[in-house]
Amino acid sequence: MSLGCGLIGLPYSGKTTIFNAITAAGVSSFDGSEMNRAVVSMPDRRIERLVEMYHPRKTIPATLEVVDIPGIKQKSDRSSRLLGHIKDVDALLHVVRCFDDPSVLFEYDTIDPARDVETVDIELMVADSTTLENKIVRLEKKVRAGDKDAIREAADCEKVRNAIQEGIPARKQGLTEKEIASIWECNLVSMKPVLYIANIKSVEEADNQYVKTLQTIAAEEGAEVVTVCGKDEADISQLDQSDREEFLKELGLKESSLERLLGAAFKRLGLINFFTVGEDEVRAWTCKKDDKAPVAAGKIHTDMEKGFIRMEVFTYDDLMEFGSEAAIAKAGRQRLEGREYTVQDGDIVMVRFNASK
Repeated sequence: MSLGCGLIGLPYSGKTTIFNAITAAGVSSFDGSEMNRAVVSMPDRRIERLVEMYHPRKTIPATLEVVDIPGIKQKSDRSSRLLGHIKDVDALLHVVRCFDDPSVLFEYDTIDPARDVETVDIELMVADSTTLENKIVRLEKKVRAGDKDAIREAADCEKVRNAIQEGIPARKQGLTEKEIASIWECNLVSMKPVLYIANIKSVEEADNQYVKTLQTIAAEEGAEVVTVCGKDEADISQLDQSDREEFLKELGLKESSLERLLGAAFKRLGLINFFTVGEDEVRAWTCKKDDKAPVAAGKIHTDMEKGFIRMEVFTYDDLMEFGSEAAIAKAGRQRLEGREYTVQDGDIVMVRFNASK
């Protein structure tokens, strides 16, 4: 599973700067109509230690796809069209400008995170309203014929659409599982989980009034705010790894923006990483934190889920403590788990399966 995140925000909020900070892509600017897209390796210090131990011929970290679209403007047909680029992402990274600087262009004369968040949410909801209306129209014939499933789906879509038109994004509507199932194929952009990025000018401004306002907004919907000094970190992303760490220390940061954003995104989406190891390959895999062993095995190969027998498991922490697989086995810390086992973050696994199934 490759995690996909879509960067959204107003023009001049600093999205492309944040994009560069995350991906080291070095993009200068948009031509006004196209998006930026990049796939980056997700930093995980555990995989670095595993490589040191196993010296594999191949190392494959988990990956992150970042999609950055031009700034969203209020009541813009172009904005609705561009939102189609982020239909398939797992989460939205909403960049909000949280600094004053007259020398840097902005959409408005003032800085107001509450206004900016509302403006972008409105555009997300406009696109979703149209999508829901189209589905309701498609269901009309079946509804007139008395199809119970179609009647229920149409009613659920209408309920969600009415709330959207009242200014409530789908993610804030407290939808039931059945209602979510009814709108699932619509892939609503206002339904996607949001992680807010407070783009600040310097580390000293990490607790300014704009950041506090954004934190209040995020708390109301159970979201999180990651504060990023976009310009500095975009510059740092162009340096060699050793130099990056030195500059991050000078800024008082323990982790890069990518590491901090990924940690928050994983938490928001309920994702974890587990590993497969050996001389041939060390690889990180991503699954949901409540996935059972067969489902997690299916991330490695669909045949493993279909023919799942059991899973050999030990933990990264035990490997670091005992120093080898043999020592883990001797200590009785290696386990055989069945179909009901819930895979944990940091598990190192080997799947036994029946290939004939």
